[in-house]
Amino acid sequence: MYMKIKRLIDIILSLIGLVALSPIFLILIIAIKLDSRGQVLFKQKRIGIHKNHFNILKFRTMRIDTPMDTPTHLLENPKQYITNMGRILRKTSLDELPQIWNIFVGQMSIIGPRPALWNQYDLIKERDLYGANDVPPGLTGWAQINGRDELPIKEKAKLDGEYVEKLSFWMDVKCFFGTILSVAKRDGVVEGGTGVRQEVSNAKVSNSSEK
Repeated sequence: MYMKIKRLIDIILSLIGLVALSPIFLILIIAIKLDSRGQVLFKQKRIGIHKNHFNILKFRTMRIDTPMDTPTHLLENPKQYITNMGRILRKTSLDELPQIWNIFVGQMSIIGPRPALWNQYDLIKERDLYGANDVPPGLTGWAQINGRDELPIKEKAKLDGEYVEKLSFWMDVKCFFGTILSVAKRDGVVEGGTGVRQEVSNAKVSNSSEK
């Protein structure tokens, strides 16, 4: 029952968002075009509900010569590909705004597990263990307010599973306002990184053993 209400909320809020944020969209479009060559929007094949594929929309933050379909953390020196405007968009999460359209047409939800790349087989497999591939992917979610880029894949999938288990209106409200706080504080944003929390932890263990 809640999933039908959730979809209705997505349609209403995404429509309001498209209209209300149109001036910001226009400003960002102009800024991106002035900053670097290439299209304003970036399309990328992602995993949707029941592992169906769809094209996620983002404002382009990287140069047009960036290798395609490669997660940022797998690029060699990913910072070299990020444009000046792209750095601002990523730090503020404004690059995600075009996904409001993905939400409006039903490919995504406002709250849910972040959609994996079609070739992130390890993450997709881990999410299968928790049923996290059987709900609509989201603009933001439980994992995003509990670590974001810092999370190793297994922990991220476990948090996505926790969201599915506790899926409710109040869980979505908690994720929504938690996201606002995380974006304001820029928590868990690591350019070109994933699993950083685990790497830091391992480094601490290594340093302790050397003493």
